[in-house]
Amino acid sequence: MQLDFFPSRTLTGYLAKMFIVRIIAVLVMLVMVLLMLDLLSNSGKVLAAPGNGQAEVLTYVSLRAPQLIARFLPYSVLLASILTLATLNQNSEVIAMKAAGLSAHQVLAPLLLTALVTSGLSFAFNERVLTRANATLSAWQANDYAKMPTASGAKANVYVTDGTNILYAANASGTGSAMRLEGVTYYQRAPSGAIATETRAASATYASPGWKLTNATRFEVATAETTSLPSVVVGQDLTPEQIELGSVNPDGQSLMELSRSIADYREAGRRTAELEAKWWHKISGPLSAALMPLLGAVAAFGLARSGQLFLRAIIGMALGFAYFVVDNAALAMGNFGGYPPFLAAWAPFMLFLLIGETVLIRTEE
Repeated sequence: MQLDFFPSRTLTGYLAKMFIVRIIAVLVMLVMVLLMLDLLSNSGKVLAAPGNGQAEVLTYVSLRAPQLIARFLPYSVLLASILTLATLNQNSEVIAMKAAGLSAHQVLAPLLLTALVTSGLSFAFNERVLTRANATLSAWQANDYAKMPTASGAKANVYVTDGTNILYAANASGTGSAMRLEGVTYYQRAPSGAIATETRAASATYASPGWKLTNATRFEVATAETTSLPSVVVGQDLTPEQIELGSVNPDGQSLMELSRSIADYREAGRRTAELEAKWWHKISGPLSAALMPLLGAVAAFGLARSGQLFLRAIIGMALGFAYFVVDNAALAMGNFGGYPPFLAAWAPFMLFLLIGETVLIRTEE
């Protein structure tokens, strides 16, 4: 019996290489198939915008692909784990390793290490690539794919209250006095609470104070009259900082940016449970890939000739997919305050870590 956690260097390299090849193959297959299905659904919307063509479709692909990679990487690790372990079992390589004195944990160690490295790469990918793609694609979709946001930090679907009135912008870009709003609508309420006027404009800039709408159109609800205004200033009490607070997209911000947004929300006395749950999940989400070999380990052990290899693979797949269901449910509970943010993000991970270890120890150790 070896006392080291890892087997020999040769065996570790052999198992890790086999696992990496399958992760990449499964991920490419999933992303390609899902990206083609997504294009069938959304390419028409992209091309419907005036002036859009093949270049815009390719831009959509470049923004959508990182989302699919980040979402299905843990699934790819799970399926790759089951394929790798089932192949080793089918070829009696697991039996040979256990006969050489390796424990179940030592057999899984190279896969766990590879999955942990994959989690680190996934976290870096999410922080550097995915957040920017999310922010840009959200702003582009809010503008009906008509115009790509050029400024960094573009935000989509901004709603801000100005007393009883409401300011809406399809996109917000820039910061401070240089902030620019596009697709702006200002709803002014009557004392009864009903909407009295609706003012629309293609864009708005900060007038310090207020927001200047150029070439605006005002609609009077009571008289059904429409008036064209060369320019008008609305939202005298709204500042760019309030606009930024009203348009926080956790999926479009990195860990540090989201930390600053949470601090700003706390300073303003606003609820932060949803943002905190997203903050913790930015760490626990990528780390879920490191859990997949443990959940799929049931496919590695037991005699292949007993006829239960397929059943074991199904059990491993069921454990992995059950984790994703519980993870999404817990995150939803944390978003509306049912669970504390830390518990919502980490409880599924710890629960299935214990389940995986329990199954492995009781059946193989």
